[in-house]
Amino acid sequence: MSTLDPHGATASASHDPAGSGHETRSLGEIVGEVTADLSTLMKQELELAKVELKQEATKAGKGAGMLAGAGVAGHLVLVFLSLALMFVLDNVMPIELAALITAVVWGVVAAILAVLGRSNLKKANPQLPKTQQTLKEDASWAKTQTS
Repeated sequence: MSTLDPHGATASASHDPAGSGHETRSLGEIVGEVTADLSTLMKQELELAKVELKQEATKAGKGAGMLAGAGVAGHLVLVFLSLALMFVLDNVMPIELAALITAVVWGVVAAILAVLGRSNLKKANPQLPKTQQTLKEDASWAKTQTS
C-alpha cells in the first residue's frame, strides 16, 4: 500500500513477510508519519505565507511612498505656484479673491493625488491567494489520508 504526500512523493508501507497483504506498521508509526508530514506541511505553508506577505507589503510600501512623495512635491509646488498665481490674479482682482481661487485650484490637485495613491494601495492583496489555495489542497489531501 502506498500513500501520497502533498508534493506527489510516494511512501510504501512495509508488508508482512508471509505475503498476506497486511501491513506491519504499528499505530504509533502511522501517527508519527502523519505528524511528521503535517509538521513539514505547516512549515512549508508558513514559508509561503511569509513570501506572499513580503510581496504584498512591498506593493503597499510603494503606494505609501508614492503618496508621501506626492505630498511633499505637492506642498512645494503649492507654495511657489500659489504665490505666483496670486500675484498674477492680483492685477485684475483683490488679493483676497486671488488667494481663494488659488487655494481651490490646489485643493483639486491634492484630491487627484489622493485618489491615485489610494488606487495604488488598493492593488495590494493581503488575502494571500496562493496560500489559501494550497491550504485547501492540503486539507483535501489530509482528508484522503484519514479515510
